[in-house]
Amino acid sequence: MSSRIDSLAQIDSRIWQDLQQAVTQPGHEWRTMVLATVAGCTAQARTVVLREVRASARELIFYTDARSAKVQQMRDDPLGTLLCWSSPIGWQLRLLVELEVETSGLNVSSRWAKLKLTPAAQDYLSPLPPGSPVTARHEPERASRGHFAVVTARVLSTDWLELHTEGQRRARFDNSGATWLQP
Repeated sequence: MSSRIDSLAQIDSRIWQDLQQAVTQPGHEWRTMVLATVAGCTAQARTVVLREVRASARELIFYTDARSAKVQQMRDDPLGTLLCWSSPIGWQLRLLVELEVETSGLNVSSRWAKLKLTPAAQDYLSPLPPGSPVTARHEPERASRGHFAVVTARVLSTDWLELHTEGQRRARFDNSGATWLQP
């Protein structure tokens, strides 16, 4: 494990630096996060891929198929939790987020323009919605943008936990500032 950081401000800064690195480093452990939302009275969790970070606005961006169940869940209840774990540094993040889904407009079109020439574009061009039974091979739709949606997760608070041989530490970062917590 790396040496410990003792300043809450430095920990918060390091969190956002690592999140930004996760976007450009495919092997970074925080590139894939678990997103938890609620459907009725049932928690739903799935992995999402971090695509962009706007540290100054405390926003994380990922993509999804506009027909997926999570889109309706986010529209019904826009609060969710993103969970990240980094084994090398022993850090867990639980990010309480407010979720916004966009399916049209410049934010969506500009991102689709970059993504449409990559293999990942096929994920949004299927004629079948996510979770549908596949009975035959389907050709991708040739729509200009398929079912591509951009999700912005505005971080309302970060619950940081460090697991370390010298003892666990925990802190919360939110609009009120930073506070050490009992692990």
